[in-house]
Amino acid sequence: QVQLVESGGGLVQAGGSLRLSCAASGRTFSNYDMGWFRQAPGKEREFVAAISWSGGRTFYADSVKGRCTISRDNAKNTVYLQMNSLKPEDTAVYYCAAPPNSATYYYTPPTDFRQYGYWGQGTQVTVSS
Repeated sequence: QVQLVESGGGLVQAGGSLRLSCAASGRTFSNYDMGWFRQAPGKEREFVAAISWSGGRTFYADSVKGRCTISRDNAKNTVYLQMNSLKPEDTAVYYCAAPPNSATYYYTPPTDFRQYGYWGQGTQVTVSS
């Protein structure tokens, strides 16, 4: 059974940084692309970043491009999201996600939340102005 456990959220002032981590278990981590999504109160879940199985390809939402970096350590079964220059509009619950199919199934790492089948419990990020 796939399990994803996020950590690293918290309260930070605008302009600050946070590093989110997601520890995965239950299957061969290095065979799968991974993604980060977020959901603010009253809003739909939105794509933040995705990374290919090897870490060689990364994709970002326009809203975070240049401020966030997704990375992974396959030896530690962990994916990270480094967030810099945080803004109040980045306030949300951040979710780590894994697709149900291995990376060979997708042309590029999925960016649509409906293509992901496994989710962590989420970690709250709050950015104060």
